Amino acid sequence: MKITFQLDELHKVAKSFLKNTKGKVVCFHGEMGAGKTTLIKALVQELGGIDLANSPTFGLVNEYQNKNNELLAFHFDFYRIENEVEALDLGFEDYLNSTAWLFIEWPEKIAPLLPEDAVSVYLQFIDENTRSIEFSLD
Repeated sequence: MKITFQLDELHKVAKSFLKNTKGKVVCFHGEMGAGKTTLIKALVQELGGIDLANSPTFGLVNEYQNKNNELLAFHFDFYRIENEVEALDLGFEDYLNSTAWLFIEWPEKIAPLLPEDAVSVYLQFIDENTRSIEFSLD
């Protein structure tokens, strides 16, 4: 499915994505500035997250809960890692066993560690107000 949208439609896109996707391990692909973190912020809000999502570039992973302090999602940003060994050192395999959503930016850095059923999302910057998102519903 491919959708072109305006930034003010982001929450509608996030809601539709969460309703239609088949997996909870979601890999976000796109150039710097394409809107990966922005989309993840909207997804966390749509899931009922109480914290404002932000990029975990330096910490590598952020964790989000709802108002009942229940775990909703983990957000990974692997931009700065050199190889998948660093993700293993972080305990990435343990996160894969979680029932929470896993939102992964720069998944190509850890491709051998990703489950076969991971959902790939491709974001593209069109202009300052417009993006496109493409993902499979399979």
